[in-house]
Amino acid sequence: MVGILPSPQLTGPSPIDEPRQNSAVRLPLRNTVAELVAGSAVAAAVSLVLQFAAARLSISEPSYAPEALTMLSSGLVLAALFALLAFGYRATRIGRWGKLAATWVALSAFSTLSLAIPLQSTRFYYGGSSTDNGFRMQLMTRMASTLGLADMNYAETAPYYPSGWFWLGGRFANLLGWEGWAAYKLYALCWVAVTAVVAFTLWSVVLRRRLALLAAVVTALSGMLHGIVEPYAWPSAAWLLPVAVLAWRSLRMTEGPRWTLICIGGYVGFAAITYTLHFGFAVAMIMLMALITGVHRVRQGAGVGPVVKQLFLRLLPIGVVSLVIALLVWLPYLLSTGFLLNNPRSAAQHYLPEDGAFLPVPMTEATAFGGLCLAGFVWLLLRCRHSEIAASMLAIVLAIYGWFALSTLALLAKTTLLAFRLNVVLELTLAVAGVLGLLELIGYLRRRIDPRYAVQISLVACALGLIGAVSVTQEALSGKLLGYTEQAYTDYYPTGDNAKGNKDPGQRGSWFDDEIRAVAALTGREPDQNVLLSTDYKLMSFQPYWGFQQETPHYANPLADYDDRAAEVERWTKATSSEELLRMMRGSKFKSPNVFILDNPQSRYSEVEAPPEHEGDLALQLKGDAFPQNPNVRDYHVYFDRALFDSPAFVKRDVGPYTIIALR
Repeated sequence: MVGILPSPQLTGPSPIDEPRQNSAVRLPLRNTVAELVAGSAVAAAVSLVLQFAAARLSISEPSYAPEALTMLSSGLVLAALFALLAFGYRATRIGRWGKLAATWVALSAFSTLSLAIPLQSTRFYYGGSSTDNGFRMQLMTRMASTLGLADMNYAETAPYYPSGWFWLGGRFANLLGWEGWAAYKLYALCWVAVTAVVAFTLWSVVLRRRLALLAAVVTALSGMLHGIVEPYAWPSAAWLLPVAVLAWRSLRMTEGPRWTLICIGGYVGFAAITYTLHFGFAVAMIMLMALITGVHRVRQGAGVGPVVKQLFLRLLPIGVVSLVIALLVWLPYLLSTGFLLNNPRSAAQHYLPEDGAFLPVPMTEATAFGGLCLAGFVWLLLRCRHSEIAASMLAIVLAIYGWFALSTLALLAKTTLLAFRLNVVLELTLAVAGVLGLLELIGYLRRRIDPRYAVQISLVACALGLIGAVSVTQEALSGKLLGYTEQAYTDYYPTGDNAKGNKDPGQRGSWFDDEIRAVAALTGREPDQNVLLSTDYKLMSFQPYWGFQQETPHYANPLADYDDRAAEVERWTKATSSEELLRMMRGSKFKSPNVFILDNPQSRYSEVEAPPEHEGDLALQLKGDAFPQNPNVRDYHVYFDRALFDSPAFVKRDVGPYTIIALR
């Protein structure tokens, strides 16, 4: 870290904000685009190579061997990164592109090795196929089965959840010739590597190279703790911070490169097609920055009219570019709702977990990462008046706490703004701020202490930084990710076994293979030609079946009328004959199922206990919205009389705990 900072003062302008020759950026457009493209390609290639190499380890679980290999490999890469940080950018022999290539390889290698080796013997990503991962894999499987946009579950329904990340994942799966669920882990880990490398380039636009590299390392570490479980949301979270700094600078300058505004709009558009919450927050954050800038200029004596005009002209390119990108994914839904004039209410925001009820204070955690966040919080308060970087980061922190306040007020309208999803952004902001603040302190100490000890101070700082990075990595692997790793090894594949080779008939997942084969045999159709009414919702993650009903109302497309569909199913259970059931299904306003996968309580493998009045009936589990309770869903069963399926119009087969019934 020798020479990483100039000799700073703790008063006056921060050395983090060096003069930029009256420009908002440190990289020209040509270099920025070239580095984004080349860096992403290198990161994806390195990640793929390392993932395939990790998969060849084939270490049987349970074992601590993967963790040991992970810490050895990631520790070596971290040491190389810190050596590159301290000395590499002073070297001239390898040239600019050589330094960049080394940086890209090191960042992507660390991001991949740290996460791929613990998963070396499973085909699942962190979290397996459980809870929210089931929906993510369902959408990935859907995108791999079609070239266009489609809802993950409902046939002939305009997609609601932004599927830009998953659509590209479908093309990735097609390129490999794999099913969508099988490509999910490989694809997600590639994106984690790409995210770190792109973050380095974006930080290079607003910071010097060494600081940008350090910020990228902190980004990768923070992602391991809080971000990578949602790999489709992690890029927009990780890139928001450097984009916010760029936006702050661009709005405060009356003149500046127009391409920076287009790039900011590109980021906002990317968020719109990948993670709606980050899109909404980014828009709110930019508007807050514009408001702060406008008030500041007016207080300095500028006229309100000229200020509003200047800011509008700066915001206009951002809005236009982001709108064009957003329409690539959102246009079908907007057309279906008359551009939101007839937009049905979604239950997606009906969720209030514990970390959404309490304000996040990561700076109080008794961990290395918590200490870093505390240092960042203090630096933001001390430096916000003298540093553009600190001011823009503080604006993000204020915006997040403001979002929490609004989310709490939204409870009065029986909804939330899912503020807890912004915790990852808050923690990343404070962590990066902490590193910048500590570097400024180190520079101050080097100035105040005898110059003979300057090198020792830098070496101690570098060693402590490396130890801190290793500590955070170990904290992530042994704590934050441990439960997700276990799920990846214990959840069942569609082949009816799991990564540990278990095939327990008492586990519903052990029947996946039999269910899939039974549906194919009974219908004679391709998977995407079947509409299932199923109590085994996990099956949808592995085959591109259409579902008559989504597992929970919170992931259901609001255009699909979740409650009406549930009521329709209950009406079917009250049919008195096969003919009446068939007539009711034909008269439904929804596309009726041609396959029923129902619980058979009489099977020795079933976990369902039917009440006495439904003894001998087949059960279907449905879910209802229980917000604001936690959990936010209520489970209940409806029951079909077996005699309803005795008609020649149906064929059926018992498979483990299920009875599978198909229309001929």
